[in-house]
Amino acid sequence: MKTKYIDFVEQQFNWPQEEFRMENEELEFHGIPLMDLVRKYGTPLKFTYLPKISENIQRAKKWFNNATNELNYEGEYHYCYCTKSSHFRHVLEEVLKNNVHLETSSAYDIDLIRRLATMKKLNKNQWIICNGFKKEEYVQRILDLREDGYENIVPIIDNSYELEKFKEKCNETMKIGIRIASEEEPKFEFYTSRLGIGYKNVKRFYQKYIAEDQRLELKMLHFFINSGIKDTAYYWNELQKCLKVYCELKQVCPTLDSLNIGGGFPIKTSLAFEFDYQYMVTEILTQIKAACEYAEVPVPHIYTEFGSFTVGESGGALFKILHQKDQNDREKWNMIDSSFMTTLPDTWAINRRFIMLPLNNWKESFERVFLGGLTCDSDDYYNSEQHINAIYMPKFYPDQDQYIGFFNTGAYQETLGGFGGIHHCLVPSPRHILIEKDPKGKLKYREFSHEQRPKEVLEILGYYD
Repeated sequence: MKTKYIDFVEQQFNWPQEEFRMENEELEFHGIPLMDLVRKYGTPLKFTYLPKISENIQRAKKWFNNATNELNYEGEYHYCYCTKSSHFRHVLEEVLKNNVHLETSSAYDIDLIRRLATMKKLNKNQWIICNGFKKEEYVQRILDLREDGYENIVPIIDNSYELEKFKEKCNETMKIGIRIASEEEPKFEFYTSRLGIGYKNVKRFYQKYIAEDQRLELKMLHFFINSGIKDTAYYWNELQKCLKVYCELKQVCPTLDSLNIGGGFPIKTSLAFEFDYQYMVTEILTQIKAACEYAEVPVPHIYTEFGSFTVGESGGALFKILHQKDQNDREKWNMIDSSFMTTLPDTWAINRRFIMLPLNNWKESFERVFLGGLTCDSDDYYNSEQHINAIYMPKFYPDQDQYIGFFNTGAYQETLGGFGGIHHCLVPSPRHILIEKDPKGKLKYREFSHEQRPKEVLEILGYYD
């Protein structure tokens, strides 16, 4: 009779999987012995497996290269990393090993660009795509970078207000882009994105504000939808509308030569995850080529801004089950030694689901549970998986340590959780470990940050002069 947790997993999914396998009855992730991490560093613990970042970048480049060769697509492909997904130095250094470009979203991102250049990690030939609603500070930083010789910096114009700010301050010819305000999925509370220029207004906006200004060179049309790149009727419909605008704009704007299809590719959030990346890339380029041939305009260079796809699958968070509470005859709560609200904020803020697996005790029988965090907030919990409406774990025994891991958590969680700051109920930031490989393929570990200490928290709160 198959009643163990390992039996449950094998019955539900293809197991093992590329990044997950068992070794000596303990879980490994990309060959990382997770229980060894726990024994060495304790919990709660966050880690970043840096080689996965480069792996995903190279995968995407390969898909686009395959598609351009198959279709004889004449435009170039440029991979941009969306810095807001994770601004950390170790992430950007790994990203920039792969001859890619960067996308920014705020004024402080420009300071990050300058610092990377000082460190010889970035050069003036790389593309810098500047998104976001731009206050004067952001506009000025972009212009300063342009004046310093960064000719491939492209502010994506969101509205007439920021365009006028550029016109007031711009002293030389500058490449710019226009963002399309896409129509959102029906699940959203609003119909059209708050960012960008409406489909019907893009051409008129160009002719009224840009066409006659010799300082401005429209290079790029920017297309982004919140749902990301998915094989859905909604995505293909929005892409077709975008391509119609591009072709109409190209006919009156000779300098326009690039289409930014924005973010993002989905990442693996379930052991049942399936997504044909190569098919999607090939089909996107097919649609672009067909639209341009019909309109008799050259195909554009393609830019993507992959954030979560770049860094998401590199991250993980490990916790210990401190105690199990029986709240009634049907609900068991496994309490972790941290907080979901502070360490994985997307789990409660937007009901995001990550891959969750126990690290040990896979040979025990299993039970249905809820996972609770340490804070006294009613929303500090995790109650289901992406693939099923519940969580199943090895049966909990008070005299047996149980550890769990959340995987593919590398995007947004540190910045949204306020890394290094104060957190709900003053729950400290966990220790963070970086994992790399040496030239021989051996895993190397180094501590990026220690678990937040009480004095550090009190200093932020003003209790130390």
